Amino acid sequence: MSAFTSTAVDTGLEVVDLFEDASFGSRRLHERDVAMQMEGMHRLARAFLESPDTILQELVNAAVELCGADSSGISIERENKTDAEFYEWVATAGEYAGFLNATLPRSPSACGICLERGRPQLFRVTQRFFDLMGIEAPTVTDGILLPWEVEETRGTIWIMAHGRGEAFDGNDLRMMQMLANFAAMGVRQQRQQKLLMEQAIHAAAAGMANELAHRINNPLQSITNIVYLAGAGEPPLDAKTLAEELAEPIQRLSMLAGKLLSLPRMAIRPK
Repeated sequence: MSAFTSTAVDTGLEVVDLFEDASFGSRRLHERDVAMQMEGMHRLARAFLESPDTILQELVNAAVELCGADSSGISIERENKTDAEFYEWVATAGEYAGFLNATLPRSPSACGICLERGRPQLFRVTQRFFDLMGIEAPTVTDGILLPWEVEETRGTIWIMAHGRGEAFDGNDLRMMQMLANFAAMGVRQQRQQKLLMEQAIHAAAAGMANELAHRINNPLQSITNIVYLAGAGEPPLDAKTLAEELAEPIQRLSMLAGKLLSLPRMAIRPK
């Protein structure tokens, strides 16, 4: 623990700038299996092409496998964040897999410290932190935390060990830096896919809105004619007859209006 600078003793978080930790540079813990790394990269590339909605989960799975981590995950700043629910774990693997979609406060937070510093961090989490959060989880005895950013969205990707005091080295850092870039690209890919889907949906809805607008003209015209004839008294119509004449076009109009109102607002917004 002597290599770590405690950011807040009473929170159970210990975070230090990785490049300022002299002992980390001297770690030589394990050799990497190049064939396994290439297979991991191949899976990630395939996920980008074939199932981009799974890329973040594939990333943390790869981090566990390629770095020999006990847990890995990706956190982001939530869109509708509050101080109490500021960060969300959008992908998790390993022993922390059960914490998928967990939310954490703005402070205390190792993610917040990492994003504030904008550099890779070494971190540990003692039981004190989990006691403060009111959750049960394995403590973090060694971990690497890297920041990433896509436009207005910011987050971190991390790996953890839950028993080893020195579990990761410079090779793991380089692997995590590449995975952090993949995470940023994955979020951008998901955002672009969502935008394209929304555009396609709105384009289809706009076409349907135009068609419904034309179809609405027919019952409207019928109602206009009936009301005009009733007002002119040719032929004379009593209230019951008028109601019967109006019932069918009004029902059609109501049905078409309901369909029109159910379309996305962008599709029916006046241009």
